[in-house]
Amino acid sequence: MSEVEQQNVKLATAGFDARFPNTNQTKHCWQNYVDYFKCIDARGEDFAPCKQFYRAYHSLCPNSWIEKWDAQREEGTNPSNFKV
Repeated sequence: MSEVEQQNVKLATAGFDARFPNTNQTKHCWQNYVDYFKCIDARGEDFAPCKQFYRAYHSLCPNSWIEKWDAQREEGTNPSNFKV
């Protein structure tokens, strides 16, 4: 592969969070999901720190969970309070 064909790709996952030291990251996944929607409610989708929550929950949570929670949030049946 020539240098022209090579592309620099940066892969990253959620960083360490001292609130969730255990190997089971379910709570970490859920908390980042909730924090993201609270953040965009308070600051808007263009606020850069909100994107960290987005990246974290997308790297930690299974897509099926995210789809389920999104549907619940849209229906108003999600058990969390997404308002600040």
